[in-house]
Amino acid sequence: MSSVSWMKAFAGENGRNIAPSDRVRIGMVGVGSRGRALLLNLHAVENVNIVAVCDDYEPNYQQAIELTGGKAKAFYDYRKMLDLHDMDAVVVATPLHEHAHIVINFLKAGYHVFCEKSMARTMGDCKLMADAQRETGKILQIGHQRLFNPVYLAALERIQAGEIGQIVQIRAYWHRNNNWRRAVKDPALEHKLNWRLYNEYSGGLMTELAAHQLQVANWFLDKTPTRVMGSGGIVFWKDGREVYDHVALVYDYDDGIKCTYDAMIANAHYGLEEQIQGNKGTIEPEINRIFSETPPVAPGIRQLIHSIEKGIWDAIPIGGATWVPETAVPYRGELIAPRNTKDTYLQMVGFVKAVKNGIPYKNLLREGYHASIAALLGLEAIDTGKILNWPAENIMEKEV
Repeated sequence: MSSVSWMKAFAGENGRNIAPSDRVRIGMVGVGSRGRALLLNLHAVENVNIVAVCDDYEPNYQQAIELTGGKAKAFYDYRKMLDLHDMDAVVVATPLHEHAHIVINFLKAGYHVFCEKSMARTMGDCKLMADAQRETGKILQIGHQRLFNPVYLAALERIQAGEIGQIVQIRAYWHRNNNWRRAVKDPALEHKLNWRLYNEYSGGLMTELAAHQLQVANWFLDKTPTRVMGSGGIVFWKDGREVYDHVALVYDYDDGIKCTYDAMIANAHYGLEEQIQGNKGTIEPEINRIFSETPPVAPGIRQLIHSIEKGIWDAIPIGGATWVPETAVPYRGELIAPRNTKDTYLQMVGFVKAVKNGIPYKNLLREGYHASIAALLGLEAIDTGKILNWPAENIMEKEV
């Protein structure tokens, strides 16, 4: 199984406190909804200075200035940040189709980069980003916060310890009920603000949601799929969007294990989850629960068994009220670990620590890369109606 080497480094020497006199200077490119969340989390990290902000949408541009108290340099064009001498790293949280060229330019200009998931709109661009990281040696961290979530890390450790036996299947889903559309007063801004709804800019459910959970599947299985098949459609939101509002896929792995995945945005009853199913138990990290295939006997059942074994029987009057044992307690599983939902904050702390030390965490980029390829390959399988094999050129070797 894959190690969690980045967390060991994070908790050890690489996780030491940064001296107040040795601050990490970070720029932000894209300060919309997700960028704003990342900026606020960075504000909470010790000894970080936000030295530059950039957004080409005026409300976001003004919001970024406000959030930094006017202390950060503000830009409409990220290219004017490439020559800043008082900046160590950048956080990129732009629409998906812009990730590749922005990230590559900053890597080649000598900066470390944190990029929101998914990596890019195409598999080719994902590879170009990975190649640029390898060529420059700079840190490129992709925004998969579950990699820093203590519950997920504890779940992985319990799987590695054999608590659920051999993994036989993974089921994952993400269900919402909203149209994913933002109000637009000026029609000229439709594609700019609702970029998630158009194929040129986004992979819809696959790149915005599925990438997270496919990362978990690959991570816990410590491998990539061999092939994928899928189906999708615009089932409910028939409003001119181009991306699917409902997808369902099956990912095959080389030992016969399947990961089944579905997502929709017209029913939120089941929410989201990854169900890691083994022959001895199941782990559901999103709800922080582990379930045994042989759960403890409920108190009422134990009482009944005890009565039978001792030959003690209560009278059961015909036609009258019957005696029944104490109602069995529904099996709710056990906690995986104390819950900690600050995974976005923890991943930003991890990025800052890595920048400070100038050393990427082993295999962290690999996780983000394979998750993005899995999402984009699944989308292509849906689009073409074909069963697609994993491209050999899109396998990143593990660091040891």
